[in-house]
Amino acid sequence: MIIVMEPDAGDAEIAAVEARIRAAGLDVHISRGTERTLIGAIGDERKLDPEMFDPLPGVERSMHILKPYKLVAREWHRASTIVNVDGAAIGGNAVQVIAGPCSVETQPQMNAAADGVAAAGARLMRGGAFKPRTSPYAFQGKGVEGLTMLRNAAARHGLPIVTELMDVRMLDAFLEQRVDVIQIGTRNMQNFDLLKEVGRVDVPVILKRGMSATISEWLMAAEYIAAGGNHKIILCERGIRTFETAYRNVLDVTAVAVLKRETHLPVIVDPSHAGGKAWMVPALSCAGVAAGADALLIEVHPCPPEAWCDADQALTPAEFGALMDKLDALSCAMGRTLERRRSEATIEAI
Repeated sequence: MIIVMEPDAGDAEIAAVEARIRAAGLDVHISRGTERTLIGAIGDERKLDPEMFDPLPGVERSMHILKPYKLVAREWHRASTIVNVDGAAIGGNAVQVIAGPCSVETQPQMNAAADGVAAAGARLMRGGAFKPRTSPYAFQGKGVEGLTMLRNAAARHGLPIVTELMDVRMLDAFLEQRVDVIQIGTRNMQNFDLLKEVGRVDVPVILKRGMSATISEWLMAAEYIAAGGNHKIILCERGIRTFETAYRNVLDVTAVAVLKRETHLPVIVDPSHAGGKAWMVPALSCAGVAAGADALLIEVHPCPPEAWCDADQALTPAEFGALMDKLDALSCAMGRTLERRRSEATIEAI
C-alpha cells in the first residue's frame, strides 16, 4: 500500500502513519519528494485498509498496490485450476456443457429433459428446484421435491446435477440429496453469509456474476468461498445490466478474457440468461467458447412454450443437439475438444 501525504504534512503526522503500519506487522519505506512524501507499506498489505489511514491528519490518500483477492488470483497460483465433477473436468482443454430446464416442474418433464440432454451428449444436467423470481407471485420452484425430481431424472443417464442454492438453511438438504454442483445465483453473489457457508463444504460451486458487479467485486465474492476452505469454484458470466433494452442482458465476453488473466479459476458462460431469447443462444454460445470459456450453461426444455419459467430462452432438445454439433466443430477449430457423453448405443457397441 502507498500512503500519499499532503504537501504540508509534518514529521509527527508521518510518524503516526509509520507507527500504524508497523503495528500491523509490516515494514515501512519513506520517500520524500520535493512536493509530496510517499509512505510505502512493505509486506502483506491485505492486512491494511485505506480507512485505517485516510482519516489521519496529513494524509491525502492511500491506495492498494496488490489485488485485494489473494486465494483466487493467478499471481499467487499460476496453474489453472481444474474442477472435476464426477469425471467431467471443468477448466482443462475440453469444453463442457451443462444443460437442462430453468425450473423443475414435473417428473415427466424432467425425465424428457434428461433424455434430450443426454442424447445430445451433455455431461452435466441443470435444473432449478428453488427459483429466485422478480415477482413474488411468479412460480418459486418445487423446493426439496424438485431436488428429488432432478436427481431421479439425471440418475437415469448417470448425469451429475447442478442446481441453485438460495438460502443457507437449505444447505443440509442439498448435501442430503448429493447435489454435485451448488450454484449461487446472480442475486446472491454478495450474500456473504451464504458464501461463507458454501465455503465450508467440499462441493463444487458455480458463482454467477451479479447483474451490475465489477470483476473485482465478483472475484472478492469468490474469495469469501475460498477463504472458507472450498477452492472448487467456477465463475459464471451470465450477462450484465446496461442501458440496452433490445435483449435481456449484455453477455460480457471481455470478462472471460480478463478473468483468464486475473484468476486461475475456471470460467463458464450462461448464454441463455444473457440473451433471453432462444434464437440468440447458439451465437452467444459460440462467442463464449471462442473467448475461452471452459463450459456453457444452457437451458433446454422438452417443450419450451409450456415452460413455467423463462420459456423464451429455452432450446428444444433438437435445437440443443444441433448446437452441440456446431460447438463440436468450433472447439476443434480452436484446438480444443467438446467433451460429449457417449450415448447408450455407443457404449453397448463398445
